[in-house]
Amino acid sequence: MDKVIKLMESKGYYVLKLSKTNKQGIPDLLCLKKDEVPFFIEVKTDKGVVSALQLYRQKELKELGFKSIIINNTNNL
Repeated sequence: MDKVIKLMESKGYYVLKLSKTNKQGIPDLLCLKKDEVPFFIEVKTDKGVVSALQLYRQKELKELGFKSIIINNTNNL
């Protein structure tokens, strides 16, 4: 996760790690940048599995107009 945060911050994003929220399954990171629509990133390891609830949250966020992506294998960043 730290690699993703550092990468996004190097691209000028203000990155928030969402560890405790009122909604379970929300993606791990919120990326903010002036004059851009905020977007979310779910970070998974090689063996990590996206749960049905996480997929639902991805869909929910996209329906609200937000970009929400899943990154697998952060070793290749």
